[in-house]
Amino acid sequence: MRRIVFAASLAALGCGGPGAPDPFAHSAHGNHRLGAAVGGRGSAASASAGSLARVDVSPTGDVRSLARALDLAAPGATIMIHPGTYHEHGVAIDKPVTIMGHDFPTIDGDGQEILVVTADDVTVRGLRLTNVATAFVKDAAALRVSDANGCVIENNRVDDAFFGIYLAQVNHCRVTANVLRASKGTEALSGNGIHLWTSRSITIANNEVKGHRDGIYFEFVHDSRIERNLSEGNLRYGLHFMYSDGCHYEGNTFRHNGSGVAVMYTKRVEMVNNTFENNWGAAAYGLLLKEIGDSRLEHNRFIRNSTGLLADGANRLVAHGNVFADNGWAVRLDASTIEARFTHNDFMGNTFDVATNNREHTSSFNGNYWDDYAGYDLNRDGTGDVPYHPVRLFSLVVERHSPSIALLRSAFVTLLDAAERALPSLTPETLVDPKPRMHRAS
Repeated sequence: MRRIVFAASLAALGCGGPGAPDPFAHSAHGNHRLGAAVGGRGSAASASAGSLARVDVSPTGDVRSLARALDLAAPGATIMIHPGTYHEHGVAIDKPVTIMGHDFPTIDGDGQEILVVTADDVTVRGLRLTNVATAFVKDAAALRVSDANGCVIENNRVDDAFFGIYLAQVNHCRVTANVLRASKGTEALSGNGIHLWTSRSITIANNEVKGHRDGIYFEFVHDSRIERNLSEGNLRYGLHFMYSDGCHYEGNTFRHNGSGVAVMYTKRVEMVNNTFENNWGAAAYGLLLKEIGDSRLEHNRFIRNSTGLLADGANRLVAHGNVFADNGWAVRLDASTIEARFTHNDFMGNTFDVATNNREHTSSFNGNYWDDYAGYDLNRDGTGDVPYHPVRLFSLVVERHSPSIALLRSAFVTLLDAAERALPSLTPETLVDPKPRMHRAS
């Protein structure tokens, strides 16, 4: 009754009548028309909170901040951010929206955390996020996603951030084609580039991460894929993951990092067609496998590292078709590793092909190529007729007395190795390749 009287009053004032639009009809179509107009004169003032299907943000428009755009946007809306620099921090994204940047607009956090996503199905694409200062009581990030599903973080640039992209308790998310660069200088002042904690079914692909503490860090992450990323020049590890079972790493490059890649306390890891190169230092390696089980290394390249592969408790490891070239130590196989199998790998130009700290092993080598092999192949089947002992006697000496490495190029060591090859007696009897290949597989 109240509505009829009010409508009649409008008609009396010339505001209604036959064919006039109903002032109470707010259809989805009407909201869409209003949303398309946001950014034009007067449109933001007329928009109701949370009603718009699209919101444009620009330095000179009616909507000049992402925070204001989120207030106006309906669930499922698109927010387009136009070129410019926006000073915002602590922006809460608590509804499903797509945030897109045109020509990489900059959001400057002024030293604080910038975006915090807590809703499902959020997409953040095409932004430049910068200036997140080191914090000692909080892992402040340029972009944080917490307790959410289905996020897409794609084609963003993150510069000078403590932590870059931080995912905690998320599932079924994609982090792809982002470029993250930091220059904090020391491990104590730096956070990780892409950091995941307690998550499942995540795809990390085609990202570039440089200058962080760890380029990519996983803890309690399961059934995820890490593909075609470049992690370079990070202060500690290019990749560091613990307690992260069932993950697959393929086609990544880990280069010039402080200690290479560390895989710890994990089961059923597959690392295929990755490159570990130029990780040099007194305690550096291409890849550390510590206390892992039932994992596979296939068709990877370990090039110019202090140690290519360090296996400490890498039980039932399968290493097949890998290349170890120009490393100090190609493989360091600790006694704690049980039943590892090395087949069809290429060993070339390494100072030590295999080193160990124990003469008794259950691990095995079979059908590998060794550039130092001096045997023969009388039946020309491509397999050497004489077994190869890859563990040099001098490598055992170095394992027990590290300073003796200074004698590496001496005539004494050359004579020692020659005597051991002629009459093997001190090197591990079980670490022998009975069928060395005569030609490289790679």
